[in-house]
Amino acid sequence: MLEDCQTALERWGGVHRLIDRWLEERRVMLNSFVALRKDCDDALESVEKSQIDGFSELLMDYISAGHFEIYPQLREEAKAFSDDEALTIADQLLERLEMSTELVLSFDADYATPDRCEYYLCRLPAWLDRLAKGLESRFDLEDQLIGRLHAAHSPPTEVQRSIGMTSS
Repeated sequence: MLEDCQTALERWGGVHRLIDRWLEERRVMLNSFVALRKDCDDALESVEKSQIDGFSELLMDYISAGHFEIYPQLREEAKAFSDDEALTIADQLLERLEMSTELVLSFDADYATPDRCEYYLCRLPAWLDRLAKGLESRFDLEDQLIGRLHAAHSPPTEVQRSIGMTSS
């Protein structure tokens, strides 16, 4: 997607927009998660498969965007800046992100069909608790990755320049 950009500003500005869009996807997915969790707490037996499917689709889209769009672009940015330390950190963080990806894939599999959804409905609150912990950890790691591989290479903002700060 961003490989055809002509200038550094064009390329890394594109990464910034990509990250912004991805973080908005995170917000939408979290809203869906909160609504599903509330409905589970209120009346588990009235939770419909379509609601679980809607949340699961947002979750899978978010995870996929990270793996196939965001992480590769951030690694490319680190390579472009010859930031070996950032690449090492990225590799370590990406290994840790794999654990939460497996959790998400397991959740999706458990609720993939109407029969499985009905069978596992009683486990949904426990699943949501596990996902909450896994996602919290994942978001922390992703934020570290973004901070290290993108914010560190971004040009200083007007505010940073006016007070003599630079990003590093």
